[in-house]
Amino acid sequence: MKMEVKKAYVAVVVIQCLYAGMFLVSKAAFDVGMNSFVFVFYRQAAATVFLVPLAAFFERKNVPPLSFVTFCKIFLLSLCGITLSLNLHGVALVYTSASLAAATTNCLPVITFLLAVLFRMEMVRLRTRSGIAKVAGLAICLGGATIIAFYRGPSFKLLQQHHLLGLHNTQLHQPPGFSTTTWIKGCFLMLTSNIFWGLWLVLQAQVMKNYSSKLLFTTLQCLLSTIQCFFIAIALERDPHQWKLEWNVRLLAVVYCGIVVTGMTYYLQTWVIEKKGPVFLAMSTPLALIFTIFSSALLLGEIISLGSVLGGTLLIGGLFSVLWGKNREKIIVDGICLTSKVEIESSDSKEAKSSKTLPAIV
Repeated sequence: MKMEVKKAYVAVVVIQCLYAGMFLVSKAAFDVGMNSFVFVFYRQAAATVFLVPLAAFFERKNVPPLSFVTFCKIFLLSLCGITLSLNLHGVALVYTSASLAAATTNCLPVITFLLAVLFRMEMVRLRTRSGIAKVAGLAICLGGATIIAFYRGPSFKLLQQHHLLGLHNTQLHQPPGFSTTTWIKGCFLMLTSNIFWGLWLVLQAQVMKNYSSKLLFTTLQCLLSTIQCFFIAIALERDPHQWKLEWNVRLLAVVYCGIVVTGMTYYLQTWVIEKKGPVFLAMSTPLALIFTIFSSALLLGEIISLGSVLGGTLLIGGLFSVLWGKNREKIIVDGICLTSKVEIESSDSKEAKSSKTLPAIV
């Protein structure tokens, strides 16, 4: 049992390290001029090429029927949660930094919870401590996102800062047209990307009821999003040079995000949720921010601002407040169910005893 617990802790650390690496290599690819829309298309294409053989091998005997209505729902899910979310995330990453991308990821569980409340899939009881904690968490996350967007503050230098690709800091942090407006625009694009992602998480639970194969469901979404991303990329980027992949950081970013992140994290996250539950996995999300802040400062030469640190701290605080409220609510519900079960069993036992003591009727 202790070994299983240790494996779960190691797994969540690996997952968050992979996500931190995703933010870093994506930002590095954009820093050398890779178009974000082309990158998202190649990333999804790589994920599709990786998943199709796996789906064909493992699910060839268990292919569930796919109706036209379900196909349309999966198409819209892919458009909303993958195509739009990833493309907005890519543009936002160009405008901002890898640290900001990791910080706003902490909003995702809170955004998902808020959307679930709006769709009446979750309840908020304001007269209970758990309900107050959830609402407080939402307010704290909103405050953190506002600070990140509108307040930069003094900057911190972490040891020796240099870009791993040899690019100069002024080139990285002050590209043509860079301004405070650009940073704010990037923050809101990042937040919008997470809203689309949260909407995808909420709505796909309904679609999965009609299409139960998780691997085929994921593969089909990757395939559809690849087609969607191709049309977006070809419409917005006509330069043939941007479509070339050579043995450099562009190819590394595509392979890493498309295969390593999609393949390994999918399996590891499923395993962790099965062993320790979704709350345990969500609690590990801030690790990606910590890893990304130090790695981006040391490897990409990013300058960390006070506003980003304060905002990221509030986002983490809001996340823990919402998760605490949900966990406490679950404990109370489980306790009530257990008490009811014990009372029913006790009542049945008493009835059985009393039936034995009654005289037989001749």
